[in-house]
Amino acid sequence: MFVTTADAKLEPPIITVNTVLSLLAVDYPTHKLACYVSDDGCSPLTLYSIIEAPKFAKLWVPFCKKYHVQVRAPFRYFSDNPILSSYSPSGFLQEWTKMKDEYEKLCQKIEDAVQNLAPLDFSRDNVDFAHIDSRNHPTIIKVIWETKERISNGLPHMVYVAREKHPNHSHRYKAGAMNTLTRVSSVLTNAPFMLNVDCDMYANNPKIILHAMCLLLGFKHEKSAFVQFPQMFYNILKDDPCGSKVVEAVKVRTGCFHRRKVIYGSSLTDNEEENIDQPDNLSCAVDAAYHVAHSEFEHDTLWGKKVGWVYGSVTEDVLTGMKIHARGWKSILCMLGPPGFLGAAPSITHVMLIQRKRGITGLLEIFHSSIVFALHSSGHGRVGVATTGSWGEWGGPRGDDV
Repeated sequence: MFVTTADAKLEPPIITVNTVLSLLAVDYPTHKLACYVSDDGCSPLTLYSIIEAPKFAKLWVPFCKKYHVQVRAPFRYFSDNPILSSYSPSGFLQEWTKMKDEYEKLCQKIEDAVQNLAPLDFSRDNVDFAHIDSRNHPTIIKVIWETKERISNGLPHMVYVAREKHPNHSHRYKAGAMNTLTRVSSVLTNAPFMLNVDCDMYANNPKIILHAMCLLLGFKHEKSAFVQFPQMFYNILKDDPCGSKVVEAVKVRTGCFHRRKVIYGSSLTDNEEENIDQPDNLSCAVDAAYHVAHSEFEHDTLWGKKVGWVYGSVTEDVLTGMKIHARGWKSILCMLGPPGFLGAAPSITHVMLIQRKRGITGLLEIFHSSIVFALHSSGHGRVGVATTGSWGEWGGPRGDDV
């Protein structure tokens, strides 16, 4: 499970922590899960918050599973009063109140750190942020939590990753961060499937991984490269004037489960087995993880071209999805009730417009590039590329609007 954040000011650490907590509490065997937090801003606030998260999670996860809590992001769960009925277990209200108090303590700790009211000391973690620039810093990889026992109410592995950045090497933005996470996770846990979510998109359905695995493993002849859950929001108007509910399965955006071998460049005709070898001890493999997170690691390799997330567009999710489909793979769009993931849509107009501009620019980059149409030999494939890529040029009124 990959959680990505890039700016602790624009993406408050408490929001990232809530997304992490919602993933740690999903209904799935914890020894088969690992949560990686990619901090592309290399922020001490983000690292501090992620270190504090397991302390609360050790209480939160058993509570969620004991009472079958549906929404497992605490900030959403505690936004309403507890629902009591004659069927409510005895002691529930007392535990609910205690859990809310513990969550408020966590929030206060993080807020004190944000306001510089509490010193951040990472000396025991051998991490020094004193001379770190978000655009020029060494790799930092910290195993926050390592699970060694198969406990139903336990926590999955937790790993913090801030890849190396150097002004002389392009960091390739989100695509570069995803490729680093792919390599680091292959060294540490090497699961055959990967989930990526933005830091503000929490797991809204605790059985989300079970649903994805049923789709990826439930067919004799695997044809699906990834399962995409729609990007949906909890704070939009009913008539959705900004089109936030428009969903597509061509992208590998937030809320997407991938086959690792597909990200590595496998085509549908490749028959190699999934490699699920895992190290016995995460801490012993950290040195190798540092090596693959180095800023020069991708030099003279196929990463960003034929392996991993594809470089060349600000909408790396669209370009990567198109290349995967061009290799013969299919994808699945899974719409659940309740939705698999929920996030907050921009509440400020200019922020929404900036996001839309980025998306439209990326699609036009792809549409007008010379490489994309070569990916699809069929007429239907080229029509699909043209329809998706030219979406941003549909700005004028249609015939039925005049």
